[in-house]
Amino acid sequence: MEWEPVIGLEVHAQLLTKSKMFCTCPANYQDSPPNSTVCPVCLAMPGVLPVINQQAVEFVIMTGLALNCSIAENVEFDRKSYSYPDLMKGYQISQWENPISYDGWLTVERDGVQQKIGVTRAHLEEDVAKLQHSRDGAGEGYALMDVNRAGVPLMEVVGEPDLRTADEAREYMTKLRSILRYIGVSTADMDQGSFRCDANVSVRPKGSTEYGTKVEVKNMNSFRSVHDSIEYEIERQIKLLEGGGRVEQETRGWDENREVTVSQRSKEYANDYRYLPEPDLPPVLISREWVGELQSKMPEMPVDRLARFQNEYNLSEYDASLLVSAKSTADFFEDAVKSRALDGDAVAKRAKSLANLVNSELARLLNQSDIEVTDSKVTSDGLAELVDLLDARTISSTQGKEVLEAMFNTGDAPSKVVEAKGLSQLTDSGAILPAVQEALASNPQAVEDYLNGKETAVKFLVGQVMKISKGKADPAMVNTLLEEQLSAKK
Repeated sequence: MEWEPVIGLEVHAQLLTKSKMFCTCPANYQDSPPNSTVCPVCLAMPGVLPVINQQAVEFVIMTGLALNCSIAENVEFDRKSYSYPDLMKGYQISQWENPISYDGWLTVERDGVQQKIGVTRAHLEEDVAKLQHSRDGAGEGYALMDVNRAGVPLMEVVGEPDLRTADEAREYMTKLRSILRYIGVSTADMDQGSFRCDANVSVRPKGSTEYGTKVEVKNMNSFRSVHDSIEYEIERQIKLLEGGGRVEQETRGWDENREVTVSQRSKEYANDYRYLPEPDLPPVLISREWVGELQSKMPEMPVDRLARFQNEYNLSEYDASLLVSAKSTADFFEDAVKSRALDGDAVAKRAKSLANLVNSELARLLNQSDIEVTDSKVTSDGLAELVDLLDARTISSTQGKEVLEAMFNTGDAPSKVVEAKGLSQLTDSGAILPAVQEALASNPQAVEDYLNGKETAVKFLVGQVMKISKGKADPAMVNTLLEEQLSAKK
């Protein structure tokens, strides 16, 4: 029997507000001492009253617009009751019947075609406190609780069960993260816990329209974890069913070290969260004027920028997709392109040169330092100047890499680096000819191979000339002079 996986994702993203969801405590808690960014509201002290964070509401509206959602006109908050030690009030303020955004979609590629994946809703709630589990000297387990995270604005994006592979799930997550970062509502860093995902996975016979028993997979802290846990769970369920077993409805966690999902608790019956309207918060009325104002402030979305980079700068889909994957990178690239007044083919040529540098050497340096391009010492104008030097053949491509690394480390302008290191490329034939003659004299076998029809021998000789000239000779001039000298020997 052929099986079809059915996957739906529930993604939580902490929002980039200055204060928490229902009080004035700072929302940026990561570097604060435990239990220091708290107040009676987020500590759930008796008699306190929550106040809605308007910025958080706007961020969910913006997310809904970016995900092609409808925006509700009348929004209410609800109490979602469950008993966890890290839930200060014994209930979470969330949204149930009246979410802010609903009925949207984004796309993933399936069989070479962009497929719409439904977004059920994007709603607003509060994050919980954080438990730190440990053991004492006698091996007894205990937990410490840090309340700093409690009350941080949390957006949940609930996807429809429209995904069919682990690759699609990873692409969905990647695109969603890119969108949230583009519109500036979340850092969406999985390693910091500000972008978290639960996956609902089931399998069914191919062609069937009925859903199989779903399993919820938690504890995934990277895109790789999302992908690998879903692949493992699909395989586990298929083997179980083909062996005559039965898939249990349960919550499972992803064990990163063993690369397996492990059972955490049964979910044979739906949780009764006993939702009820939050009596301490009034309804939020979202006018169409408010939505229109936010819509007018929305930046260009990644999918639109991808298409524009391909059309306007004649870039390949691969080059363009790398550039637009992060808004900071796309902005940096475009600033560098526009720093020179060019048009037509000259713009496309320059864009390709800049894309090559940004996507290869600069990306390598950024990854090594684990920073964003906005945090580096290389400026967009500096990169544009580096391309000027390369186009003018003042320096070679090899020297260009050396210059870029120096720029990255010092922040110096390319021309200053070239002067300090004495890297100007030799383009005068009279200055290069002695190195060509030395290479020919020192490598008679390569010369003989070339004269006997082995044309690839000239590549070896070019390398020898470059070595003799310490990388300063213009490769194109070296090729020309070698061919002239070798032709004279025939």
